[in-house]
Amino acid sequence: MSQEQPTLIGARVPKLDAPLKATGSATYGHDVRLPGMLHGRILYSEYPHARVLRVDTARAQALPGVKCVLTAADAPDTRFGYGRDNVPFKNQVVRSLRDEVAGVVAVDPETAEEALRLIEVEYEPLTPVFSPEEALAEGTPLLHPDRGSNLFQTYHYEHGDPQAGERESDVLLEAEYQLPYVSHACLETSVVVAHFDPHGRLTLWSTTQIPFLLQRDLAEALGMDGSQIRIIQTAIGGAFGRGLDIYPFEPIAALMARKAGRPVRLAFTRAEDSIAAPARQPARVRVRAGARRDGRLTFRDVSAVLDIGPYVSWGAVTPLVMMETTASLYKVPHVRFHTDCVYTNNPVTGAMRGYGNPQSTFFIETMMDRLAEAVGMDPVEFRLLNANEPDTVTPQGLVITSCGLKECLQAVAARADRAAGESAAGWGQGTPVSPARDPFHGAPPSRRRRGIGFAATLNVGGGARIYRSDGCGATVKVDDFGHVTLVTGATEIGQGSETVLAQIVAETLGVSLDDVSVENSDTDVKPWDVGVHASRTTFIAGNAACIAARQARDQIFETAAEMLEVKPEELIARQGKVMVRDDPERSIPISKAVRRRHFRQGGRIVIGEGWYDPPTRLVDKATYKGNISAAYGFGAQMAEVEVDLDTGIVRVLRLVCANDVGRAINPMAVEGQIEGGAQMGLGYALTEELLVQEGRVLNPTFADYRLFTAADMPRIETIIVETDDPGGPFGAKGVGEMGGTPTAAAIANAIYDAVGLRLTTLPMTPERVLAALDTHQPKDGE
Repeated sequence: MSQEQPTLIGARVPKLDAPLKATGSATYGHDVRLPGMLHGRILYSEYPHARVLRVDTARAQALPGVKCVLTAADAPDTRFGYGRDNVPFKNQVVRSLRDEVAGVVAVDPETAEEALRLIEVEYEPLTPVFSPEEALAEGTPLLHPDRGSNLFQTYHYEHGDPQAGERESDVLLEAEYQLPYVSHACLETSVVVAHFDPHGRLTLWSTTQIPFLLQRDLAEALGMDGSQIRIIQTAIGGAFGRGLDIYPFEPIAALMARKAGRPVRLAFTRAEDSIAAPARQPARVRVRAGARRDGRLTFRDVSAVLDIGPYVSWGAVTPLVMMETTASLYKVPHVRFHTDCVYTNNPVTGAMRGYGNPQSTFFIETMMDRLAEAVGMDPVEFRLLNANEPDTVTPQGLVITSCGLKECLQAVAARADRAAGESAAGWGQGTPVSPARDPFHGAPPSRRRRGIGFAATLNVGGGARIYRSDGCGATVKVDDFGHVTLVTGATEIGQGSETVLAQIVAETLGVSLDDVSVENSDTDVKPWDVGVHASRTTFIAGNAACIAARQARDQIFETAAEMLEVKPEELIARQGKVMVRDDPERSIPISKAVRRRHFRQGGRIVIGEGWYDPPTRLVDKATYKGNISAAYGFGAQMAEVEVDLDTGIVRVLRLVCANDVGRAINPMAVEGQIEGGAQMGLGYALTEELLVQEGRVLNPTFADYRLFTAADMPRIETIIVETDDPGGPFGAKGVGEMGGTPTAAAIANAIYDAVGLRLTTLPMTPERVLAALDTHQPKDGE
């Protein structure tokens, strides 16, 4: 068997940590228990905007079981976070109901909670600002007076000549969109455990996605040297972007442990997680777009306003991705994109899975359907005519290597054609439900309509250079018994990266998957990595692991060549052995070669190291042009829906998802990522909205925040399109975010196909559908 014939690449392998999680043996953040551990709680502001006049902690401090109480006086006056506008405790002005005013450390959570009620805080209410429009109005109070404006940042991008594009257009359409707050809704709420050893070194058990950046940011926030901070990542019960920045509760936990002199656990309740953890920022968007009669796109013009809340997190950078979708999904000769990120006294926002792409894909892909109809083209044919192609560079500067967008569109269209063939009535134009095909109760079949809709997506698939480095390190060690240990900087957050990286290493070294273990949780042990985001781990950490494994293999081959009396280049590794390529019977176990290598005078161990930083650059801040990723993934979805005309309920009957992943290292894991993303996309489309009124979250628990459950999920069909990317490990690209980005648009387009409604506000709840039906009520049989 030749070295070029993989055996583990493309294998359907269960996740390595599945047994631990299935048996309850995995240690999550909430499971961490240390000797003498205490419990912390945080007192939040009573007002969305106020001056703090006095904080009296005497009664709380006197409560039996309370070890210490903290205020701003116990914290360094150091700003931290992406916007350098946050501090652990607020001692002058509070800017949201999440703002931390004081903290309590006690022997148990109940005592700490009771002590919070004993803290007296005197406020002077200030005028709050609850909308971006109000925040930008003349004379409005400034949330950060030192900045001189409530406008944090403006993004402006152009290519071509949008005005010329308008003149070239035979059809020109315009629409406005309103997009909501969305909660990450991780099953595991935010938690951290902090402990200082006798030498003053801090260890933090955390569910962060950026351990090395958190190490740096904590050092700044606490006034410590980064070498004195160790981050240990526990098993993570959901992340989805929540852990992509430092937030006040993390330095607060460290300050609590320092003052108490004992380990401190700080764990959020469900309601607290919805209020204090970041959310996907809401947006108001205006889109103008045009096309020629022959179906060619002419221009796009997008203006958006984002409510980022009172402090800046990485959520304020989502316009970079919204801009990418606007400028580079399909071939568009003229584009303008403008976004304002605005401070308000509403909840804090941050990064969330898709990082702006679910929002931009929704408004771009629903507009694509409208344009197709306006020029009289089939929506899939319209997309195929304008689709991106491999080995091209977009006007924005995205270097597209592999590209399976057309194949994805054709694949989902084929499933739609099959569905049409199964229905005597056909699809589209608001097909009434046949009683024979009616799986639901409620309104009579004649009062329900079915339709199908399509949407496509573009996403980074080879990292995203938003930091100076987008790299990842890895080491691969092979021991005397042939066991392989991969130490990777990459973070496992439930996406299955440990398994995929182990497959890459095992395939490269020619050993079984059982012979590989993965270490990735401790900053004292693992090499540097920028973090887990931007669908980057398979591509970037996979390349690093592959480099390290090849280096280890070369060392083994060097020694095995001496033993077998051949040249190293004549060897291959398979089935735990090193064998001669043209004479496989001449072989030795890898373990024997490893022992021979170091059990001798001047011996050496087998250890390979790899570092991979993709050949990309930071975008030019003046033009926002440049190649941010080493590869790009593409996908398409087809949604089949049923709309109840009497209740407004939209049921998704089937969702077909096709994704260009380069090469599926583990098809089972790819399917899991797509299905998990689709679940979040379904919620974004139909049910999920963090309701905020005057800065207060009205639905902070799962009783009122409506998630798609297993019982709600439609049938999902996944189609893996392989395009073999030249830069990816074994041709692979990232897929972590694409599963949910086109879902809302596909469903919206299917609703239009069913009942003729163009919905532009998410989620598309029964109330909103009914309100729209009041102005356009389909007749029976229409």
